[in-house]
Amino acid sequence: MKIMFIEARARLKIRLPAAAIKKLPKKVGLFTTVQFLDSLEDIRTQLENAGKKVKLFRAGHAGYRGQVLGCSVKRFPGVDAFLYVGDGRFHPAALALKNSQPVFIFNPLSRTFSRLRDYDVKRYRMRMDAGLKKFLMSESVGILVSTKPGQQKLRQAIALKKRLKKRSYILVSDDIDFSSLENFPFIECFVNTACPRIGYDDATRLPRPVVNIEDVISSSAG
Repeated sequence: MKIMFIEARARLKIRLPAAAIKKLPKKVGLFTTVQFLDSLEDIRTQLENAGKKVKLFRAGHAGYRGQVLGCSVKRFPGVDAFLYVGDGRFHPAALALKNSQPVFIFNPLSRTFSRLRDYDVKRYRMRMDAGLKKFLMSESVGILVSTKPGQQKLRQAIALKKRLKKRSYILVSDDIDFSSLENFPFIECFVNTACPRIGYDDATRLPRPVVNIEDVISSSAG
């Protein structure tokens, strides 16, 4: 099946408030989603004219520098903080969880400027730690695999299943239907290989604890 990706760009002129720019440190990593990419260079110029040093990183399989995808966020060195231009909290949270620098958010729709609270980051980390602890204690786990392009990690799922000293089941679907997971009451914990949002943003929607595969691998658990 062939898939065509059609980008939806916002017809919006984005300009950062001067008060917001003053709150940013000297070196800034700038990110946005595909909707606001057309304004990225103007934002960069505005920051540089205010004396900031701006870096546009290439995140994994993202199509453009400065574009953030939750599935490919990693550690980005050499900056004092990150500025995310967009709505929602998922992408800023992903940046904060992979990096130790503060994350600032400018929502171009509401024109609000804020900093991701340490409390929010701590809450995400607590969910991730709880999922990992449950995984370690579980005797039966389900490995969630999505067939969506960019998220499909079937090979990693199979490799993990071979390595685990637990009863493990690979569950494959396009969209991860949380309610359908109720059909597997014998599974004590889920390992997510799809969008990392499931591991911390949607953790409370799953019938049992969930942990992202990256956290399982990095802990050398199993």
